[in-house]
Amino acid sequence: MSAATSENTGTRSARSSGRTMGKRLRPWGRGVLISFLAAIFGFPLYWTITMSFKSLDEWNPPGKVYWVPKDWTLDNYKDTFGLTSKDQSFFSATSESAIPYIEHSLIAAVGGTILAMLIGVFAAYGIARFRAGGRMLPFQILQLRMFPPVAIIIPLFFMWVYLGLWNSIWGLIILYGAVTFPFVVWLMRSFFQETPREVGEAAIVDGCTQWGAFFKAVLPLAKGGLAATALFVFILCWSDFLIALVMTQNGGPVTAPVFLQSLQGGSSGQKYGPQAALAVILILPPAVFGLSIQRYLVRGLTFGAVKR
Repeated sequence: MSAATSENTGTRSARSSGRTMGKRLRPWGRGVLISFLAAIFGFPLYWTITMSFKSLDEWNPPGKVYWVPKDWTLDNYKDTFGLTSKDQSFFSATSESAIPYIEHSLIAAVGGTILAMLIGVFAAYGIARFRAGGRMLPFQILQLRMFPPVAIIIPLFFMWVYLGLWNSIWGLIILYGAVTFPFVVWLMRSFFQETPREVGEAAIVDGCTQWGAFFKAVLPLAKGGLAATALFVFILCWSDFLIALVMTQNGGPVTAPVFLQSLQGGSSGQKYGPQAALAVILILPPAVFGLSIQRYLVRGLTFGAVKR
């Protein structure tokens, strides 16, 4: 009995020590895994940032890779803003500034986001609270995104030419709003469904109309959802390439992604330095937007007023 007891005791101690070692190693394992994944996903950003500070000789030398710029330079950024002379320009014979194209992207992305949010929020509230359209309407709205935009870009091109909206900033805003509208409906529908129905009913009992209850009681609780949805839609509009490529031409409201693709020369090929510099600049607006609404993003995941 004593031998069996000692054996059981030893087994238990071994198990407990193994569990203790496992608990000690788990944080280290998580840290290593997180660092590995962060390195993989962060490497493209690192390469883009470092490439924007490299000189022409370090862009793509044969048989050699510059992991860190050897000669740090701001020429790529100067050329992006059109600050270099014509003889030193990387873009073309005439140093062309990217500022007008960035302005076009900002106007189109902000306008498309506002248009999609204005229509999508009201549609989502009607579906979530009053079941407008029945059970099939949300699925029918989602069908608008079940096929890639390239499938209908040619019919839209002819339609926009006929309506006089082709190669105009208003045409881009309307298309961006229409393309991102289904995302707004589905995202905001889920946020409105999570908002307690009692809040709107209490506002109506206090004398508010349906519109008053929506704007004064329900919508303030959905600030987090509005912020998250607006950020998502803005990123989609800001990074669009295909629609802007087909619906604009030189002399019109060409957006920054289209201009970024055009930065290449016949003799030297892709202009990697200016492309990287412009890419770093294009990262800033979504990043600034996300940081400015960060507190609403965090609150939007846990908002609520009445325990169910």
